[in-house]
Amino acid sequence: MLTVKERKTFKPSLGVVLFGLILLTVRIAESVYNDKYPLTTPYKTRNMHTFRIGIIADLDSNAKSSSEKSTWYSYLKKGYLRYIPTRDTVVVNWDRAEPLKLTSNYAIRDRGMELSELVVFDGKLFSFDDRTGVVFEITNDEAIPWVLLMDGNGRATKGFKSEWATVKNKLMYVGSIGREWTSNEGAFSNSTYTNPEYIKTITPEGVITHINWKEEYSRLRAAMDVYWPGYVTHESGVWSEVHQKWFFLPRKCSRDHYNYTVDGHSGCSVLLSADVNMNGVQAVQITNTVDTRGFSSFKFIPTSGDTVIVALRSEEVGDTTSTHITAFTINGKILLQDSFVSDLKFEGIEFI
Repeated sequence: MLTVKERKTFKPSLGVVLFGLILLTVRIAESVYNDKYPLTTPYKTRNMHTFRIGIIADLDSNAKSSSEKSTWYSYLKKGYLRYIPTRDTVVVNWDRAEPLKLTSNYAIRDRGMELSELVVFDGKLFSFDDRTGVVFEITNDEAIPWVLLMDGNGRATKGFKSEWATVKNKLMYVGSIGREWTSNEGAFSNSTYTNPEYIKTITPEGVITHINWKEEYSRLRAAMDVYWPGYVTHESGVWSEVHQKWFFLPRKCSRDHYNYTVDGHSGCSVLLSADVNMNGVQAVQITNTVDTRGFSSFKFIPTSGDTVIVALRSEEVGDTTSTHITAFTINGKILLQDSFVSDLKFEGIEFI
């Protein structure tokens, strides 16, 4: 048995100490949230602010490749947005190059890569498949699967129909259509009809929480004087850190029951805002002369103090689709009239 004097104290080598410090530094660096936004630094002069923007396509069943086996695809189209604050003007120009083709081998029931939103989170660009529930990170011209969102409370075999996403307090919030699932004639479809009224939060590490937002969606609906069997379909929502408010631009709204044929002409044009607890909902009418167009995505122009919105209006009637881009203030003043983008359906816009 060693005496007190004979016991030796372990002294790690300098190399071991340095290695430990390196690991600690890496872990700390990984835990620091990257709040860079937009990803590309805007070019600003006294009169004009120029931003890089991107939009993502939802090609529905046409997303399946006809030439590559078990492959589905989407398009990322890029351009420039110029904001002239002194003239209340927004100008958008698209790249002449062909959109970037993003592919994936993930699908459910032969559907996949139907990307419905585009969001910068933790210094990375993400998009959301509204068929499979896969959240993709778009990096190095590829779509890399990150996490899988399951429907409703998460205990489901079906992927979550992600339609809108935003960032609040270093969490990604992801929502669906915000109304009950119904048949083409407006009746409840099955026992999971409330699943689209859930939202998800995701940490930068990919930890997912499922939250029932039925009451929150109901308050948004009530602010438009819409009650069951009427409906409001959501595809775009943004949290404003500046205003400490939620903002929504519903895609469809009707005081009548859902009908698949009529739904194509139920384009909504109302900006909803609510406080942090989704109370005190206010509605502002946005001019829209075409009832087949509805909002599918929007963002605040970063240098506008969250007072100017750029938004996509999507159109889908039968087999006919199109996308337009518009801009307006939160008070409803139009800065950019609907401008044609594509015959394809783009459902996500972001400052990249």
